[in-house]
Amino acid sequence: MQYHVKINAFEGPLDLLLHLINRLEIDIYDIPVAEITEQYMLYIHTMQQLELDVASEYLVMAATLLSIKSRMLLPKQEETLFDEEYVEELEDDPREELMQRLIEYRKYKEAAQDLRDLEEERSQVYTKAPSDLSEFGEQTVSQTDSLNVTIYDMLGAFQKMLRRKKLQKPIQTRITRQEIPIEKRMEEILEDLRRNPGRRRFVELFPSNSKEHLVVTFLAILELMKSHMILIEQENNFSDIFIMGSV
Repeated sequence: MQYHVKINAFEGPLDLLLHLINRLEIDIYDIPVAEITEQYMLYIHTMQQLELDVASEYLVMAATLLSIKSRMLLPKQEETLFDEEYVEELEDDPREELMQRLIEYRKYKEAAQDLRDLEEERSQVYTKAPSDLSEFGEQTVSQTDSLNVTIYDMLGAFQKMLRRKKLQKPIQTRITRQEIPIEKRMEEILEDLRRNPGRRRFVELFPSNSKEHLVVTFLAILELMKSHMILIEQENNFSDIFIMGSV
């Protein structure tokens, strides 16, 4: 059984690269191509395992990174000009074009965030007379406003969970065909959160070792996030992700 799902949270390969650069605290002006390529390919592999709709632009970027990596491994050609006593490098840095694209993308991304902040600020301004809104004072807006867990953080948590369950390498199992609707799994997760109020660790929502069940559960969690039916928390970078009901 195959699931073909396209998640709107994916904004493109440059967005994924920028996420990796920020997560690994890499200097955008001196990108370690080997490390960033390895991490990028790991995310692509995870997306393919989940049978998400991986756009061709992600694969083009993967090929670009591999090409840059191979060029970085080649010995640099140098020409010594003895009369002027300096060495001139004949080849430009193969990372230069990618670096400029990332810098430009980051500028537009930050500008877009500034516009969203201005929109949010403007949405709080009304031209009507003040109303009594005291009954709405105890809302959980602060919880949703502080939410900074991205789709890439969720993919990273899924990678860790797969490694724990040793599904990164082939295992022997008996194949059974059992279709699990995503909608049904969403209801099961919500019921689980209602029976066990409070924060639940991400891995606790994956009781089965069946790869089919793991994939459906992960996609169900993403859909619940998208519908704002659950809240996601992560205290620090690389720390455990916690899930709780939004009500």
